[in-house]
Formats: sequence, structure tokens, C-alpha cells
Amino acid sequence: MRTEPPPGPLDRSALPERALFRPPVPPPLRRPPDLFTFLKGARTNPLTTWTEAHFTQPVLASDGVLGRVTVLSDPAAIRHVLVDNAANYRKDDLQRRVLAPGLGNGLLTAEGEEWRRQRRAIAALFTPRTVAGFAGPMAEAADRVVRRLRRRGDGRPVDAALEMTRVTLDVLERTIFTQGLARDPDALSRAITRYFEAIGPIDPLDVFGLPNWLPRIGRLRARPALRFFEEVVGELFTARKALLARGGEAPRDLLTLLLQARDPETGTGLSDLEVRANVVTFIGAGHETTANALSWSLYLLSQAPEMRDRLEAEVDRADPTDMAALPFTRAVVEEAMRLYPPVPFMSRSAVADDRVVGYRIPKDSLVMIAPYVLHRHWTLWQDPDAFDPGRFLPERRGAIDRFAYLPFGAGPRVCVGASFALQEAVVVLAALARALRLDLEPGHVVAPVHRVTLRPGGGLPMRVTLR
Repeated sequence: MRTEPPPGPLDRSALPERALFRPPVPPPLRRPPDLFTFLKGARTNPLTTWTEAHFTQPVLASDGVLGRVTVLSDPAAIRHVLVDNAANYRKDDLQRRVLAPGLGNGLLTAEGEEWRRQRRAIAALFTPRTVAGFAGPMAEAADRVVRRLRRRGDGRPVDAALEMTRVTLDVLERTIFTQGLARDPDALSRAITRYFEAIGPIDPLDVFGLPNWLPRIGRLRARPALRFFEEVVGELFTARKALLARGGEAPRDLLTLLLQARDPETGTGLSDLEVRANVVTFIGAGHETTANALSWSLYLLSQAPEMRDRLEAEVDRADPTDMAALPFTRAVVEEAMRLYPPVPFMSRSAVADDRVVGYRIPKDSLVMIAPYVLHRHWTLWQDPDAFDPGRFLPERRGAIDRFAYLPFGAGPRVCVGASFALQEAVVVLAALARALRLDLEPGHVVAPVHRVTLRPGGGLPMRVTLR
């Protein structure tokens, strides 16, 4: 096996002197953590366990509590694992232990032929035409949050992270279950937050691969939120199936489309359990990641006045539902997802021995691709810690390797709702920027915390100013 060269320190003195905002992040460790430090960091905030070598080396292999782990930040290596030889890499047991109890066996957690069948059936729900048709409901949800914030008046503080959770849940209510929720939407929003806070910390029992029947603290804490999810989705599902069964006119929202979806190869539909699992996935994972992308966009803009001025000039003259007219707004969202990727890491288990760009990958060993590391890697990005939306404008976008930027993954398991999420974030951000400004509460320190997704720890207090 090839050995990696010893990592050198990050030479921040070599950074160009540019007036760009560089948000604070947990400093990388100079050397690998010992077992106690690793377990503590994995429990509190896994971002604190990355080392300087991870941000400077394209491939880093090590042996530890998880066995052999190979971290890939080389685009060719990532392409090999996610595309060229994807059949050799399955979702690992640690990821499934964390996600499956809450999200069921939907697209995010299913494997093999079960996943392929679901994917083929659901892909038709997210065609460009279908997604574009949701721009109107997204704009209506954006207008609603604008009106709510306007009523707060100038200078009033709000938790922007909570408001983004509310608006993305409103989008789901207008696109997935358009006949409305039988429960208080804010209660569902709080349940989603509690769920991710509970299951987010990695349990040492899962790290060591101990049996599932041993109780996990996080899972016990997540049970009330999980029961609430199941009740809400169960009510929606039962009512819609009954409506379709009696020949009623059902709205053409995502719930109806899921119930009517068919695998184009076999003609079979999704089982009731699969429909419910995917609705939970859309509500939980999809809603949470878009809310975080919006929260981080607002935070970054509040610290970069020149970028905010440029965005405001664009949205003032454009239709907020016309993605083609909002290239800079889209670039802000994409840059926010580069610095704070919705899913900070993904991992795979090798089904058989393999070689990746000269490195041996043993059977059953863990391969990790960490967008949080990849998107800040010093060999791939110019000034990687800086907030620079210009990277994603059309004239510069071509310089970004497809496998150096993975906010929605890549390959066969790329997020099926990626275009939906990006359109939603751009539409909502444009509506907010046209009507008002949000500035970070003085004295509040923003810190990213890894809780399955990447969220601002302690919320995001911001003051509203009407434009």
C-alpha cells in the first residue's frame, strides 16, 4: 500500500490579501486525536476531529476505532467510488444505524435492488418541468415569511434559523401535502429540530459496532419526535389513500405522485411503507438541509456587505421565481453550501478489495468522502475558507471539478431532490433580500455544529431591517 507523505502545517500566511469574509470554524488538529478525544468530538461536534492533514492531503488512510478508514479528497478517487465502481461501495453500517431508525427504508437508507426500484419510480417526480411547476408555491411560502418578518418591525430580533425552518416546512406543505397538516406546523418544525439534535451525536456504541438491541441515549431522546413524525405522516397518508380509493379528485402534489409512482422497468409501485418512509425523508432530511442552506446564506451575507448589495441589486430587478435571472443569488446559495455543506460527510463500505488512485482499499474497510473537508481543501480551492460567491458564476463555474463540489452527492445516489432544494433556496432568498435585511445580533458568535446536517449551534439571532 502507498503511504502518505507527512502532512505539513496549513500556511495561512500565503493567503491573498482580499476583502473577503472568512467565517470562523473549528481549527483542525495538528495530529490525529487519541481515542478519548475522538469519541468526545464525535459525540459533541465531529467537525472538531478533522486534522490539518485532511485539508492538505488528497488521500489519507489510517487505522483506528472504526478499523481502516480511507478519506478521499481527490476528485478522480471520488469519481471512482461514487460512479465508476459504485457497485463495490454500499452505505456503511454506522450511517444506517444512525439514520434508518428515523427515516425508515426510503431512498436515503435503502440498498441494492430495493433502492434501485425506488429510485426509478421517484426520479420521475423531480423532472425539470415538475420542479419548475413548484416555483409558484415556493414564492407564496416566501411571501408569507416576508410578511411575518415585516410585522416584527425594524430592529426586532428573530431566530433566522427557526424562521428558515418554518418557511421550508411551509414549502413542503404547499408541495407535498397541499391539503394541509392536521397538526400545528410549528410543532412539526420543533419535532424535526429535536430529532436531529437527539440522533446527531454519534454514540460510542455505534462506533464500536455493538448490537442494536443495546439502548442508545440519542435514540431514546428521539422517540417522542419520531412518534410525532409517524403520526403526522400516517394521518396524511391514510386520508390521501382513502380519497384516491373512492375516486375523489386528489391534488397533484408530491404525496399523490408518490402514491401513483411506478417503476418504469417493472410497472410496480411503491409499497405503503416505502411511500411513508420517503415522505418522512422529504420532511426530515430534505426540509432540514434546505433550511440550513438558507440560514448559512443569510449569515454570510450579513458579514459581507458588498456581496449583499450585489444580491439586492439583482433581486430588485428580477422575477424571484426566474432562476435564469438570479445567477448571483444562486451563486450565494451554492457558496453557502460549499462552506457549510448540507451533509458534512458520507461514507461507504467496500464490498470487495479495490484500488483507488494507487491506494489499496481492503474489503469491508470504510471509505469516507467529507464535503466539509473537500469543499475547504487547500489543493482544490483558491482561498478555500473565504466567502466568495463569484466562484459559482457562469464565467468561473467551469473551473470547479464536478467531484470537488458535492452538496448533493454524486453518481447514482445523487440527491433526487437536488434541483427542488436549490430552486427553493434561491426563490426564498430572493424574496427575503428584496424586502428586508437580516443582521447578526451583536456579540453573537456563530459556530457550525455537525448534527447529521450542519447547523448553526445555538440558533441564529438576527435583527430585521425593512428595505
